[in-house]
This record gives sequence, structure tokens and C-alpha cells, in this order.
Amino acid sequence: MKNTILLVEDNASDAKLTLLAFARCGVSNEVTVAHDGAEALDYLFATGIHAERDAMELPTLVLLDLNLPRIDGLEVLRRIRAHEATRLVPVVILTSSKEEEDIVRGYTLGANAYIRKPVDFVQFAECAKILGLFWLLLNEPLPRRRAP
Repeated sequence: MKNTILLVEDNASDAKLTLLAFARCGVSNEVTVAHDGAEALDYLFATGIHAERDAMELPTLVLLDLNLPRIDGLEVLRRIRAHEATRLVPVVILTSSKEEEDIVRGYTLGANAYIRKPVDFVQFAECAKILGLFWLLLNEPLPRRRAP
């Protein structure tokens, strides 16, 4: 089974920065980028443009921006938690939003963590390194099961 990270990020520069930061700190997992909320849900549920993807292969981690076109990040999170197959997939909100309401709603909807994106590349790279170390090496993931 692959240990894929689903990065849900509409800003091409932020997505590229995230991928570069992961590469620099040694995160070797495959990273799939979804450019909006609808594409993220298509990936997770193997529908639409991702209909050919094996729905049993869920990502090890979802990094979720909030301010997304088509379907916003909080709605994506709500749908992830509402579906039996994806309910327990770790979701880390990685966003520039400092709004207290976003933080509260994110945790209320079941986010595992809420991280504000550092603006500085060095700080961002360190953030990516810590994310990678914790979620991909230290955290004991849920045993892989077949999606219902």
C-alpha cells in the first residue's frame, strides 16, 4: 500500500513551496495535489477525474487549505468525516487563515490539527519537516483496511 499525502491547495506557489519543503526535509511519500475542494473529494472517493483510482488506497494524510474554489476546505472536511471510508483519515488544516471561527469550526468538524502556513520559506520548510516527522514517522497510523 502506498503512503500518499493528499495536498489540497489551490495556490500553485504554495503547492510548489510545500513540495519543495518536503523534498528538502526528506519526506519521500508520494504527494498528490488537488487544486480545489471538488478535486480533493473526487480523489478521496475515486469519482470524476479520479474515477480510475483505486478507492481502497486512501491517503496517509490530508493537508487541507481552507480557502478553496468550488468547495471550501471546511466543507471538504465535513464530507471526509461524514463518510465511513474516510472518517478516520488524518486531516491537518494547513492554511493562512488566522480567523478564530475557522479554527473552532475546523476542530469541531474533526480536524486532527490546525496549522497556519508560515510566510517565510525557512520557517515553512521547518514546519513541513515537523509535519512529516510526526504524521509520517512518529504517529502510528490506523491499520489499512478495505474501504466499505
